[in-house]
Amino acid sequence: MTTLTINNQSVQFDDDEQMPLLWFLRDEAGLTGTKFGCGIAMCGACTVHLDGLPVRACQTTVAAAKGKHITTIEGIGETSVGLAVRKAWMDLDVVQCGYCQSGQIMSATALLSQKANPDDSDIDAAMSGNICRCATYARIRAAIHQAATNMSEEAKG
Repeated sequence: MTTLTINNQSVQFDDDEQMPLLWFLRDEAGLTGTKFGCGIAMCGACTVHLDGLPVRACQTTVAAAKGKHITTIEGIGETSVGLAVRKAWMDLDVVQCGYCQSGQIMSATALLSQKANPDDSDIDAAMSGNICRCATYARIRAAIHQAATNMSEEAKG
């Protein structure tokens, strides 16, 4: 029996620990916000956080996630950074088809958690593994800047 911590909840798993975390999240835990894209960790649609760092759930096993805090798109709103990113995404109408957006938001939140005021090159580097076939990259970058600005203004009081 394996216990995983997902979005601050303990979840039991009694199956093959080599199962990709993505399949566990979607099929066993019912958290379908994390999407399957390419299956080879190249598109970023399956991005989740392990201990705050972005990883591709399609290539991360349940065993590799054991003992770590897993955050999915369903839990990202529990943090002030996640809330700021989601608000900026909505304010700037980032989403077009939306399929990649959970992975985009997870990567953006990880970036802003590590660097509160990223420049364009920081954003491009952090987001380079996330593909958007609708090409909303300019809006994604603008939303990350907006979230950083909002967080900075909130910190000032």
